[in-house]
Amino acid sequence: MVHSLGLTLYNLRPRRAPSIATVWAERPTGRLVWMHAPSVETARGLLELASRLIDEENVSVLMTCADALPARQGILRAQPPEDRPAEARAFLDHWQPDLALFSDGELRPAVLHAAEERGLRPIIVDGRAPYVLKDRNGWYPGLMRSALQGFSHVLTMDEVAARAFRKNGAALSAVSVVGRMEEDSAALPCLEAERAALAKLLATRPVWLAAGLPEAEESAVIAAHRAAQSLAHRLLLIIAPEDPGRAPALAKRLADEEGWIVAERAEDQEPDPEVEVFVADGMAELGLWYRLAPITFMGGSLAGQGCLRNPMEPAALGSAILYGPRPGVFGSTFGRLGAARAARAVGSAGDLGEALSDLLSPDRAARLAQSAWIVASDGAEVTERVMAVVRRALAGET
Repeated sequence: MVHSLGLTLYNLRPRRAPSIATVWAERPTGRLVWMHAPSVETARGLLELASRLIDEENVSVLMTCADALPARQGILRAQPPEDRPAEARAFLDHWQPDLALFSDGELRPAVLHAAEERGLRPIIVDGRAPYVLKDRNGWYPGLMRSALQGFSHVLTMDEVAARAFRKNGAALSAVSVVGRMEEDSAALPCLEAERAALAKLLATRPVWLAAGLPEAEESAVIAAHRAAQSLAHRLLLIIAPEDPGRAPALAKRLADEEGWIVAERAEDQEPDPEVEVFVADGMAELGLWYRLAPITFMGGSLAGQGCLRNPMEPAALGSAILYGPRPGVFGSTFGRLGAARAARAVGSAGDLGEALSDLLSPDRAARLAQSAWIVASDGAEVTERVMAVVRRALAGET
């Protein structure tokens, strides 16, 4: 990375707060790969890649992100260093990464310059567009160009992203379009014997699932179920509450106050033919319910605080997806599904009932589920291509 005038000015910018000394965990022995994501949303592909590197390449992985990341076995986590020369050098001196991967396109010029001083040439994965840290306002001539030239590979999601990186200074030979990586292990497991037994019990009954349902959305889901039952009187609703402790009270309310025939998973009851609502014991068995329900409503997205579960979970297991206007941290994921006509958005409780009734037509639900499965599956090949680039880099090849 050329020490441009822009980098000099960037490094001279005033501090916003006193620097606080950071205490890091001990660096493990052996090879270490550092991965950085600007947000939880951009970290998902990295998490899957990290798991594969740990399992297949016997390396340690350090993940940094300004947001709190979900715990993942085997992955070290830390806050990214402040993007200043002293802090960047201290971070790299401590962790001594053999390879660095940056997702999305966030550039940290001081960190990148310190990496170049150590002969470290990072890789951008899931590249969308380059940008210097968003809170670093100012004019720094040549800064982005010099930062981008320090990357050995820039692996972008599409041609639009590739053009943005080339236009802003990335080496033409470094930029390639590979697509979006597979997200963090979306296909949840289940016991096959349990699935087979319940599938036999349900036989040809239409089934839908409310996954991660908060209390604020219970009435809307029940109203939608009641409306759809006029078209399919054998329709079964499975509710996986956001709070497992709410399951008994919810079951009692539905049975005593609203007259539904209810069974509870926590009481070892079965969704027998006469049961209309089956209340699951929280979200621990979502892998089972996604496989049994051709339609899934993503709880929290209608009147809650935002979608609670990754919509790629039902997508990977063949369940058509309904969701409301509050995607939470899964905004870009719903955007991808919506663009591929792989999920159906609803704007209100009334819309939910109409959409559910429409999807009771098996062919419509199947088309939606098939499109969602394709979106969920596309990233596996991309992850494999990124793995090949990473393996070569770890081996010291170009």
